[in-house]
Amino acid sequence: MPDRAPQPVDRQLPTDEARDLISLVRDIAQREIAPAAAEEEDAGRFPREIFTLLSRSGLLGLPYDAEYGGGEQPYEVYLQVLEELAMARLTVGLGVSVHTLASYALAAYGSKEQQVEHLPAMLGGGLLGAYCLSEPASGSDAASLRTKAVREGDAWVLTGTKAWITHGGIADFYTVMARTGEDGPRGITAFLVPGDAEGLSAAAPEKKMGMKGSPTAQIHLDGVRVPDSRRIGEEGQGFTIALSALDSGRLGIAACAIGVAQAALDEAVAYAQDRRQFGKPIADFQGLRFMLADMATQIEAGRALYLAAARLRDAGLPFAKQAAMAKLHCTDTAMKVTTDAVQILGGYGYTADFPAERYMREAKVLQIVEGTNQIQRMVIARHLAGPESR
Repeated sequence: MPDRAPQPVDRQLPTDEARDLISLVRDIAQREIAPAAAEEEDAGRFPREIFTLLSRSGLLGLPYDAEYGGGEQPYEVYLQVLEELAMARLTVGLGVSVHTLASYALAAYGSKEQQVEHLPAMLGGGLLGAYCLSEPASGSDAASLRTKAVREGDAWVLTGTKAWITHGGIADFYTVMARTGEDGPRGITAFLVPGDAEGLSAAAPEKKMGMKGSPTAQIHLDGVRVPDSRRIGEEGQGFTIALSALDSGRLGIAACAIGVAQAALDEAVAYAQDRRQFGKPIADFQGLRFMLADMATQIEAGRALYLAAARLRDAGLPFAKQAAMAKLHCTDTAMKVTTDAVQILGGYGYTADFPAERYMREAKVLQIVEGTNQIQRMVIARHLAGPESR
């Protein structure tokens, strides 16, 4: 099949700086990320050198203050960068989203002294972060986490296990939620833990159906000693910090999902234009044309939804409901679009010779991470009808 370069997404960007930024990201994605994506995913190789390049290019701290090495870009722009990266390789787009999530606690709740000491290296110094909330027995019910942090003088000793940690075992820093007080959400505190801390170790990476290049592993904290200067926010504020971070993180997942869906649509359109049956391109058949039209419409709707939520965030307005809606719709769209792309390619879609099957396998995890889509429906319903009766 001849290669057809897809047309770039027509983006409505607020400034010339943002347009230049997207051009830079597209260049990096096309030259450095996409060519090796299939081979490296198949081999389970994490592209650390790409993240070093992104850091040097100022792309690992886009929504944060320039004072600390961030790009000071609105979320409306940052999310479209994530989408472009995820179109080239989800491991990279999602990795940037997770790093941004891991940096959020310190950027939003840390003291001035903490921010001056740590943020420049986190945002532009080549470091890579991980976010540690989930545990083997507390996923959707995150407030029931059992990892403990016990005060000893001017330090805290952390003991427990975190699960499903993206960048587990390779991160340079971990934002860890641990229990310092009573059961429930008010007894949780946030800590910034160095990746090389004594007593911190990672289990073997999980064997996953997709995103094989992105390591996901349990993190064991065996008496890890952390000075109080690495406590983020007040004691007992950790769950508030975690939920606030996830509101923004869900928008990152939504943008990545639309990136994967767009890549699948581009592949399906190119194949349908080139593949001939019954003497003409299969793109001429109405049933298939309607599939492509539906795929494109759902992608545009998802993009509009995540951007609308981002603009609320940028304006300082409440956006939690819209973030949950965006995460729900965009990831469900990615699953539907990638499945339809495999169908359009037929038998070829089921082979690893074409990327459609990889997109479908990768899309599935996006319906699960950072709050399953069932949890998103609960969040949306609470905004509409209030908390559930007890």
